[in-house]
Amino acid sequence: MLKRKLGKSDLEVSVLTLGCMSLGTDKEKAKNIIDFALDTGINHLDTADLYDFGLNEEIVGEAIKGKRDQIVLTTKVGNHFNKESKAWFWDPSKPYIKSEVKESLRRLQTDYIDFYMLHGGTLDDPIDETIEAFEELKQEGVIRAYGISSIRPNVIREYVKRSSIDGVMTQYSLLDRRPEEEILDLLHKNNISVLVRGPLAKGMLSNRAKEQIINKGKNGFLDYSFEDLIATNEKLSSITNNMNELALQYVLTHPAVATAVFGASSIEQVKENTAIAMDKTLSEEVYHLLKSSTKENRYEDHR
Repeated sequence: MLKRKLGKSDLEVSVLTLGCMSLGTDKEKAKNIIDFALDTGINHLDTADLYDFGLNEEIVGEAIKGKRDQIVLTTKVGNHFNKESKAWFWDPSKPYIKSEVKESLRRLQTDYIDFYMLHGGTLDDPIDETIEAFEELKQEGVIRAYGISSIRPNVIREYVKRSSIDGVMTQYSLLDRRPEEEILDLLHKNNISVLVRGPLAKGMLSNRAKEQIINKGKNGFLDYSFEDLIATNEKLSSITNNMNELALQYVLTHPAVATAVFGASSIEQVKENTAIAMDKTLSEEVYHLLKSSTKENRYEDHR
């Protein structure tokens, strides 16, 4: 599978990333899914300390035993949680980041994290203090690179100005083109990579799109009404007979994008997303046709 460099770091990630949040709590099943993904050429796994209140990291750590050197491992921090009460609050403070990374290392059974992300962020955060924590961890060799997971353009801009982040994870798809106006070109100009989450828009851009639109799109999606989603699906279906491939190739077309992150709760889902031509790029004609078939969304909330 093709790999792309992550920002200015020496990390190279596969153009498809396995998002581990949906793996579930069956350790053997999760291990089989991860093993299958690695066998397809995926080398990048994405988890977070908050997923299943630490259990997801534990499952990933167990699954990658003996294969750590083959994997680019990403996890996230910032949600101060209590495993017993299942409660959490936002905490981007330096003391929390510096202490919580030790817990992630323990759960993941590793002594370093390849890519460490702040799991959110607002303009009210102590941003310089947060950046200082990540920079110290990098200098200490605990992490190799860091970034932020956010959909907020104003917050992302602050990190571009004030830090040495190598990547931003943000929501982007044919149904959510908000990053195109404010984020993608800015990050590309600053040599910061984009890790796309939600490229299949909750499955509404998958080969089971109609079923997922009925299940998850009843109340619409962003500025799409239910009727809009049905109509857009019909337009896109006339362009391709493999919606998964089209949706993933679309987000990977912008030069800022390093990888598209998809979740999977079964081997079949991994198989469907990896059995596509990831070395093939969309023609300019098809790319513009896709743009004309979907909406140019704008950031209104969550700035």
